[in-house]
Parts: sequence; structure tokens; C-alpha cells
Amino acid sequence: MQAIEITQPGGPEVLQPCERPIPELKPGEILIKVRAAGVNRPDVFQRLGQYPVPPGASDLPGLEVAGEIVDGDLGDSGFEKGDLVCALVQGGGYAEYCAAPLAQCLPVPKGLSLLEAASLPETFFTVWSNVFQRAGLKEGETLLVQGGSSGIGVTAIQVAKALGHRVFATAGTPEKCRACEELGAERAINYKEEDFVAVVKELTGGKGVDVVLDMVGGDYVAREVSCLADDGRIVIIALLGGGKANVDLGQVLRRRLTITGSTLRPRPIAFKAQIARELRERVWPLLAAGTIRPVIYKTFPLSAAAEAHALMESSTHVGKIMLDLETA
Repeated sequence: MQAIEITQPGGPEVLQPCERPIPELKPGEILIKVRAAGVNRPDVFQRLGQYPVPPGASDLPGLEVAGEIVDGDLGDSGFEKGDLVCALVQGGGYAEYCAAPLAQCLPVPKGLSLLEAASLPETFFTVWSNVFQRAGLKEGETLLVQGGSSGIGVTAIQVAKALGHRVFATAGTPEKCRACEELGAERAINYKEEDFVAVVKELTGGKGVDVVLDMVGGDYVAREVSCLADDGRIVIIALLGGGKANVDLGQVLRRRLTITGSTLRPRPIAFKAQIARELRERVWPLLAAGTIRPVIYKTFPLSAAAEAHALMESSTHVGKIMLDLETA
């Protein structure tokens, strides 16, 4: 099969076409003929040599795919060979065929194309597991999304808004802020021109937000502590601003705050299977109804994966960057 491999740690140019054997299936896996794959920030970190491949996973980049089931033991899953699915995988998405744990597969939501379906798993699994499971966003609570125009950001805004929450977001340009508000953010804050702490406090009558979804880390964490409501939670999913923070622990103690975080890729299949079940029950109907929609910024053929990574690193996009394997 044709695939894209990382020849050595480095810039986008180290992504090169190659030929690889079709993956051999492990127990509990199915084989998907890939029609589309998502490009995500962890792919960039892996290419740079900063995101180790979990033991036993494919060294090929790519954490989400959509396509046709062509092989595997489907058991009593309700899926059949020939069905169209999207899946979260540990790697191997930048290829014509990809092995995926059956438990991490979901049907293509009604009305969505395979390209749109492939844009869902990585961000939807990440947002659900962190905002709703780990941070426990509850009815009546508010959410601040840092990086609201990213793939994670546009997902978090839409899901939280659709489930009845007030949502605020940060972004770096007026255009990105408008996009966040069009997707459901009550207010998007241009972090280059405004202090998000002051704006959040004003919008919440001085209370602060209940949950912050943070992909920045660094000196943002101390500021996020200041804009949390009592009993508030910060959940960190990336460290684009650095891995060290100077935090007022007195506030953490007095106001019962929680600072937590996670990475999804190394978690066991059983953990991801539970997320898949909850997404299918709570979120997939919202996608089918059009209440939530995929946001795709630009699509590239598989052979242009390096261009897709260059765009990702430019941070000029709003939403997802995709690889279409049906485009030459």
C-alpha cells in the first residue's frame, strides 16, 4: 500500500511517500480501506521527534481515519464488511489501509461525507474525555476554550454550546474570533489585544468560568487560575506555551481549584471504547441533526502531507486540515 512515513525528525519535508505492507490485524482490530485522514497537532510533534509512538503502534503518522471496513472479526458489534466508519487509531492513518480497534470505530453520522467523518475522532474523543469526563463540565456551568479556532477548539465550542453551556474562547485574529462566535462562542477574546482574565470576569459578573480547556500551558496557567470560579477546573491537553508554570497555590487551596491534564494516545482501548459509546449516544445525534458540524479548512491529497503540515504549523487555519485519499 501507499503511505507517508517520517524519514527522520525534522520539518515537513521529512514526510515522504513510501510503500508499506498492508497492516496485519491484532485481536479486536479491523482493517479499514482509508478514504480520508485527519491532520492533527500530535502528528506534527511526532514528526519533530517530540511525541513517542506507543509500543506496538504503527510508526506512520495519522490518528484518525474514515473509510470502508474490508477485514476483521466484527463479532456482535453491529458492523459488517463494507460498512463505512470513522475511527480513532494510535497511528498509521496516513496510508491506504489502516488497522483500527473495533471498539474505537463509530458509524459515519447521517448526512456527512467520509471526508467530514474523518475529521471527527481525534478532536471529539479528546474534547469529550477532557471537558466532560475529566473536568466534569456540568449543567449550568461555563467553559473557556483556549485556541478556539483550532480543530480541538471548534469542536469544544460546538459540543458545549449544543449541550446548553455558556462558552467563551480565545483566538489570535479578528477573523478567528468571528469564526468562534459563529460556531457558538458567546464571546471570542483576541488574546493579542485583550486580557482574557479581565474579559471573562466581566462576562461572568466577577465569578469566573467553571472549566478551562487549555492547550497552551506555560504562563497561561497562572492567569487561568485567576479567571476560575470557586471549585473551577483547568484541564491541560497540550503545552504550546511551555511545560512550566508559576501558580498561586494559595488560590488552589482556598478556592478548591483543580489543575489536571491528559494525553489520549497512550490510554487503553477500554478507556477509548467508553468515550466512543458516550459520543455515539450523546453527540452523534447532534451531528446527524446538523446541530454540530465539521469545520474543514483545507484538504490535501495524501502525497501533499508535507504541505498540510506546513499549514498546520502556520496556525492560520480555522478548524481541521484533512488528507483526501481519493484525490490524486
